[in-house]
Amino acid sequence: MEKSRYPADFLWGVSTSAFQIEGATREGGRGRSIWDTFTATAGKVAGGEHAEVAADHYHRYPEDIALMTELGVDAYRMSFAWPRIQPDGTGRPNPDGLDFYDRLLDAVCATGISPVGTLYHWDTPQAIEDAGGWLARDTAARFAEYAAILGERFGDRVRMWIPLNEPMVMTVYGYAIGEYAPGKALLLDAVPTAHNQLLAHGLAVRALRAAGATSIGTANNHSPVWPASAAAADQAAADWLDALINRLFADPVLLGRYPGELLEHLPERYAADLPIIAEPLDFYGVNYYEPQAAAAPTPGNPLPFELRPVTGYPRTTNDSPIVPDGLRELLVGLRRRYAEALPPVYVTENGCSFADEVAADGGVHDAQRIEFLDQHLRALRAALAEGVDVRGYFVWSLLDNFEWSKGYAPRFGLVHVDYATQRRTPKDSFDWYRKLIRDA
Repeated sequence: MEKSRYPADFLWGVSTSAFQIEGATREGGRGRSIWDTFTATAGKVAGGEHAEVAADHYHRYPEDIALMTELGVDAYRMSFAWPRIQPDGTGRPNPDGLDFYDRLLDAVCATGISPVGTLYHWDTPQAIEDAGGWLARDTAARFAEYAAILGERFGDRVRMWIPLNEPMVMTVYGYAIGEYAPGKALLLDAVPTAHNQLLAHGLAVRALRAAGATSIGTANNHSPVWPASAAAADQAAADWLDALINRLFADPVLLGRYPGELLEHLPERYAADLPIIAEPLDFYGVNYYEPQAAAAPTPGNPLPFELRPVTGYPRTTNDSPIVPDGLRELLVGLRRRYAEALPPVYVTENGCSFADEVAADGGVHDAQRIEFLDQHLRALRAALAEGVDVRGYFVWSLLDNFEWSKGYAPRFGLVHVDYATQRRTPKDSFDWYRKLIRDA
């Protein structure tokens, strides 16, 4: 992969999230989050696992920063834990929480690595959820207050800001089907949570700008949606699913309107918030893992689509089909749909899980991950060749971590974590990525 294949200022990074790696859920004045409640509820997480220790990043962050320095990344995308900053999601910030992130950011900046700060990666303070969570408009106002705290305290060190990570996942997995915290099963009655998150995003953009932030964007999960067949009914179902998981979160931000398929589920009064939601952005973050397939609903299905498996491709241990060209298709599709409304793009997450183990020779030989990353970067270069302005790429993830309702079985990291001892072992993919960054 010669240097000429990427823009001269292309940003190479890794991503993590607070709840998945920090641990220390009862230390430093941190409040309870919806994920603490969810993991403590029987049957919600595989094996009854929890994140009270996770990868112990709260205590071991110097070791993890040293690994990033060895890796040679330009940027580290991390998230702040809202309940560590505001234990109940409102009011005066927790001094111990602020001090922790001061230490973390200072240590990252000392290496020359640029912090990319995500304000929210699904760990809503439980007190906010008790007051209505993302079903309540007031949560957007509380989030804006939180954003102002972060912008004012950390704006001198954070290079790029991302208000919310993957609001689609919170709407669909958290409120519509209940696979993730807070565990609601509202189906399409969950759609208002999308609006309240988008409003929170817009208000946070304004709060961060008021605090002096100069680079603010997104990290939206996007998937190409394929009809199960050429039949018109399957195509209509795919369009509806595309509206729900893609356009519901991109159209308001980039075009200032909601997709027509969703209007009947969104009160007319929401239109007044669209100018806030559509605050101009400096970049657009894309998280890509896999395409989706949809077919016309069968009788009795309350939804206007049915999911179908994407077949004919190898799969990860997280049961995701590996479709590298889906990234090119997605990026080119975004450029085609949004044209000049689309700011420069960063791939803010891309990665895969496999059953990585430490071998007898002490190494972790994850050839499948190397192939995955190589093929997805080839797809990214193809998108560049087709005119998409892609400025950076972040691997998910630096470390093996707590993978939400699936516990610790899926391993996404460039670094293997032995959860019993917390020993870190860089995998072969770590060395591959290090050499790529060095030579790119």
